[in-house]
Amino acid sequence: MAGNETSRRESIRERIYADLRRRVRRCELDPEDRLVDVEIARAYGASRMPAREALLQLVNEGYLVGTSRGFALPTLSMQEVRDVFEVRKLLEPRAAALAAGNLDAASEEALDAALAEAQAAMRADDVARLIRANVDFRDAWVARVRNVRLAETLARFVDHVQTVRREMLACAKTRRVVLEGIEDLRAAFATRDPVVAGDRMASFISAAERAYFSARGAA
Repeated sequence: MAGNETSRRESIRERIYADLRRRVRRCELDPEDRLVDVEIARAYGASRMPAREALLQLVNEGYLVGTSRGFALPTLSMQEVRDVFEVRKLLEPRAAALAAGNLDAASEEALDAALAEAQAAMRADDVARLIRANVDFRDAWVARVRNVRLAETLARFVDHVQTVRREMLACAKTRRVVLEGIEDLRAAFATRDPVVAGDRMASFISAAERAYFSARGAA
């Protein structure tokens, strides 16, 4: 019986963790939101322990931080945002090159669907929908990176910068840069040429970086 109870608690913890991480990735949490373990537990019909364990795992992985009033999204200083872009410029062009060489029909369909959704969201001025499409587009190409450690690093690292993603897609000027970047990347991936995809990714990240700091009035 003890083993069954442990397995059940672990299953609940994993479900809470997965749900909360998905909400973080899709920018469904606001910076002022506070996640309290007892409230999370109540929402899942669970005890406090698996909810707290899930929240602490998210803290350990950098997705949340502890506060005096529960758990919250981390805030990034301007220097930390610069560091984020620097890491992206180092990792993502290589990852895009690897993905381009591994694309198949199913992944191309997923890229097309995500791009179409992003374009529709842009026309509808629907930021939440655009964020979801952006995440789906990224997931589609990252899934074709066969270097498992690199793919896991990309997935985890970008989840840490939801604040940057939210700010870029909430601003009309930077939102256009992101959409144009997705369109250019789709064209690059269509060639299945690693060099073209890598170069296009490097250009996209540099353009996004310039747009972000220009919108923030920072040099």
